[in-house]
Amino acid sequence: MSSFDVVVIGSGPGGYVAAIRCAQLGMKTAIIEKYPTLGGTCLNVGCIPSKALLASSHHVEEMKHFADHGIEVSGEIKIDLEKMIARKQAVVDQTCGGVKFLMDKNNITVYEGVGSFENATTINITKNDGSVEQISAKNTIIATGSKPSSLPFITIDKERIITSTEALKLKEVPKHLIIIGGGVIGLELGQVYLSLGAQVSVVEYDDRVLPTMDGEDSKELTKVLKKAGMKYYTSHKVHKVERQVETDLVEAINAKNEVISLEGDYSLISVCRRPYTDRLHA
Repeated sequence: MSSFDVVVIGSGPGGYVAAIRCAQLGMKTAIIEKYPTLGGTCLNVGCIPSKALLASSHHVEEMKHFADHGIEVSGEIKIDLEKMIARKQAVVDQTCGGVKFLMDKNNITVYEGVGSFENATTINITKNDGSVEQISAKNTIIATGSKPSSLPFITIDKERIITSTEALKLKEVPKHLIIIGGGVIGLELGQVYLSLGAQVSVVEYDDRVLPTMDGEDSKELTKVLKKAGMKYYTSHKVHKVERQVETDLVEAINAKNEVISLEGDYSLISVCRRPYTDRLHA
């Protein structure tokens, strides 16, 4: 059994930075990651890919206003979403590759599998083939991050009723994207597809979007995105999300107890995230 001074479970920004620092301080360090690539949610299906798509969609938005600056672009602006998604993935691959380079540079042992505790100092690593390898750790850092949450009555099929992960790799620009939850993740992805030509509707339980952030930020972003065409349904409690043949039906109740119905081809569930501690057995 291999022994380490520090074992880090999870290779996101919290995990890989901690592993690097421990190695720099002279500790024998290992990191465990259940996915084939390092970097966790942020680098693979979070901040990095969403910002890459946002950058592409901003270029589209800017081109719409070139004429205001005396720059004439003849013909229709065409969106190649497949190429846009491929560029996003290239950015992700480069960034994740950089983390792998840092692991090698700092002599950090990388294990692919699901880490769980056998006891306080023994870590089980369950591989994809079902085999289990054990390692010993004097100290363990849990950096397993988070995963998307949902609502009890919603069935996420990852096709039409999706999370942010699926929204980052759609094969078409939605005709009407319904976003349930007006937090930063939903609004960011909503802005991407709004710029690419989608109709976007945001349903939020609170009386404003970005309810956990400063009120002035919420007010300003609401104004900017509303001007761009995003529709808001604040103070609305969603009680039904139903997959139909080619569309989704979303029903919500407002503060006056009135029911509204929205029909779109994609519903993005973006209500919040929850800590991912499944299978740790801590």
